[in-house]
Amino acid sequence: MSAATETLGVSARDPELGQAKVRLAFILPASTYIIGAWAWGLFDTAILLANLLCYALFAVAAIGLFVEVRRRPGVKPWRRLLAMSLDFSAITFSSITSGEALLPLFGVLLWVTVGNGLRYGRGYLLLATGLSLTALAAIIAGMPFLQRYPTVALMMLVTALLVPGYVHFLLTRIQDSLRETQAANLAKARFLAQASHDLRQPIHSIGLFTACLRDGQLSADQGRLVDNIDRSLLGVEQLFRSLLDIYTLDQQQVSPRRTVVDLDTLFGDLVRQNAEAARWAGVEIRWRACGLQVYSDPALLLTSLQNLLSNALKYAPGKPLLLAVRRRQGQLALVVYDQGPGIAAEHLPHLCEEFYRVRETRDRDIEGVGLGLSIVQRIATLLDLQLTIRSRPGRGTAVRLQGLPLATLPLEARPRPVNGPQHLLAGWRVLLIEDDANVLLATATLLRSWGCEVTTATSIPAGAVNCDLVITDFDLDRSASGADCIAYLNRLQGRRIPAIVVTGHDIPQVQQALGDAEIPVLAKPVRPAELRALLLAFRVAAS
Repeated sequence: MSAATETLGVSARDPELGQAKVRLAFILPASTYIIGAWAWGLFDTAILLANLLCYALFAVAAIGLFVEVRRRPGVKPWRRLLAMSLDFSAITFSSITSGEALLPLFGVLLWVTVGNGLRYGRGYLLLATGLSLTALAAIIAGMPFLQRYPTVALMMLVTALLVPGYVHFLLTRIQDSLRETQAANLAKARFLAQASHDLRQPIHSIGLFTACLRDGQLSADQGRLVDNIDRSLLGVEQLFRSLLDIYTLDQQQVSPRRTVVDLDTLFGDLVRQNAEAARWAGVEIRWRACGLQVYSDPALLLTSLQNLLSNALKYAPGKPLLLAVRRRQGQLALVVYDQGPGIAAEHLPHLCEEFYRVRETRDRDIEGVGLGLSIVQRIATLLDLQLTIRSRPGRGTAVRLQGLPLATLPLEARPRPVNGPQHLLAGWRVLLIEDDANVLLATATLLRSWGCEVTTATSIPAGAVNCDLVITDFDLDRSASGADCIAYLNRLQGRRIPAIVVTGHDIPQVQQALGDAEIPVLAKPVRPAELRALLLAFRVAAS
C-alpha cells in the first residue's frame, strides 16, 4: 500500500485515528438499537444482557485501541488487523445471538468493509472483504432465519462481494489518476526548476558585469542605465528564486535545521540585501534593534521574510515600511507592516494559493507570478509557525509570522556581513573556483576591481594555492563539488581556509552537504553588495 493511499481516507492525516473515533461513536447507537429491539419484544432479556456485555467488552477494547493510536501514531498493520477482527467479531456475535432482529447490522458490516478500504487502501479492502465474508458465513450458519430464506442469504453474500469490488475498482481509478497527476506536476516542476537553474548562470554573470560597470567612471545618464539594468535583473532574480523555492518545497526536500538566530542580525542582513530595491521603490525600511534571539532555521526564516519584504516593496512603493518583533504568550512574532493600498476582504482567503494575484480595475502592472505568500505559508508550516494577514483597504497590510520560541542557548560566533571601505580588500588573495567561463570572468573582474588578488580555477586545483579565502561554486564538473574543493584545500594546507559557496540550488540542502554551518552559502544570482559585505566581514575577522 503506497503512501498516496493514505490520503484517500476521511481522516487524511491519521486515518487510523479517524477509524478509532468512529468505532467509539458506534457503541452508543448500537446499544440503543439493541435495547429498543428488546423493548419491542423481538428477543428476551437473556439475549439483551448477552449483547450489552458484548458491547461493554467491545467498548473497553475500542478505548484501548484509541489510546494506543493516540500514543503511537503511524502505520501499524497488526493494529489495523486487530481492529478489523474486533469489529467483525462483535457484529457476528450480535447477529447470531439476536437473529433477524439485528439484520440491519449487515449495513454496518458493509460500512466496516468499505471504510477500511477507503481509509487504508486497496490491500486492506481485500483483507476486510475476506473477513466480512467469513463473518457472513458464520452468521448464515448460526441464524435459522437465513437458513429458511436462502435467497436473502444469497443477496447478502452477493452484496458483500459486489460493493467492495466496485469500491476497489474506483480506488484503482483514483490512484491511477493521482499518479498521473503527480507525475505531470513533478515533470512541470522539474522543468521549471531546471530552467530557472540554467538561466541563473547568465543572469548571475550579467549582474556581476553590471557591478563592474557601476564601479567605473560613469556619466549620470550611464548610471541611470545601469540602475535600470539592475532593477530588471532583480525582478528576474526574484522570479527564479520563487520557482526554485516552490519546487524544493513541493518535493518535500527541505528539513528545518534549527539553531539560535539573532533577530538583529537577521533584520540587518535583510535590510542590507534589499537596500537597492528599497531605494528604487522609494521605500524607507524601518526597524529597531531588539536584542532577542529565537530558535529556528535561519535560512528558511530569511527566505520567508525576503518574500514578505519583496511583496511590500512591490505593492506599497513610496511609503515607509516597518519590520517589527512582537511578544505574545512567551513566543515572538515577526511582522511586516506596509502603508500600501491594502487588500479587499474577499481576496484574503486566497492569498496563499499558488499563482494567485490580487488584480483590481486600473491597477498598475506589478512584476511577479503570485508564489511569494504560498512559499511563506509552506515554510511556516515546516517551522510550526502561524501566518496571519490583516489588511484594510486604503490603510495598509500587516503580515505576521507567529510562534517563534525564544532562544535560551548562547549564539555561535560567526562572521557577520559588515559595511566598510572598499580599500580594505586591497591585496587580499582569493581563490575563485567556477566551471562557467562567463561567471568566472565576471566574478574575477569584480573582485579585482575591489582590489583583490584573484587566482582562478575551473575545478579542484592540481596543487597548493596560497590564498586567504576560497570562493567556489557548489556545482562544478562531475568529478568534484564545491564541498570537495574546500575539504581538499583544507587537507592540502593543513588548516581551515575561510570559504564562501555559491549555488543555484536549495541553500539548506547545500549547507547539509557541506556539513559546516560556518561556511556562508549565497544563492545565484548573487548581489554584488552582498558578496562584498561578506568579504569585508571575513577580512575584518582575519585582521
